[in-house]
Amino acid sequence: MSHVRRAGALDAAPMADLLNEIIAEGGTTAITEPVDRAYFLDRFRTPQSIWIVAEDDAGELLGFQWVTPLEGEPGLVAEIATFARIGRTGLGIGSALFEATRAACIAEGYDWIRANIRADNTGGLAYYQSRGFEDYGRIEGYRMANGEVVDKVLKRYELR
Repeated sequence: MSHVRRAGALDAAPMADLLNEIIAEGGTTAITEPVDRAYFLDRFRTPQSIWIVAEDDAGELLGFQWVTPLEGEPGLVAEIATFARIGRTGLGIGSALFEATRAACIAEGYDWIRANIRADNTGGLAYYQSRGFEDYGRIEGYRMANGEVVDKVLKRYELR
């Protein structure tokens, strides 16, 4: 991997393609329906959201991470989502993404970051645990858009 940077409008289509590959594979995201470029362009406009991409030297998208503000929790909370290209995990992509996201969250004034992870997503649970996130709750019997029911683990990372 060569670098991480803030995402922009030109990243929306490659991000949709990468996320759609993950959705098609199944088992790691609560997003169950394919997305398109417009999905990301719309979400980029969310106030206080932060979007980071990781690319290789040739400009191929290797992964991305976003945070958006989460209502209903104490303080200013960022909810995080992380996606890495299938077959490209374990290469430091997630570490680089999180360092950039963490720094941007601090600059934006967030108090803490929440990860909401499917309980059957062992890779995602391990990723957030290795970044220093701690368990603080659980959602039992979460019904996803496709009708599948999963449990979810809530983890938090203190920024202050």
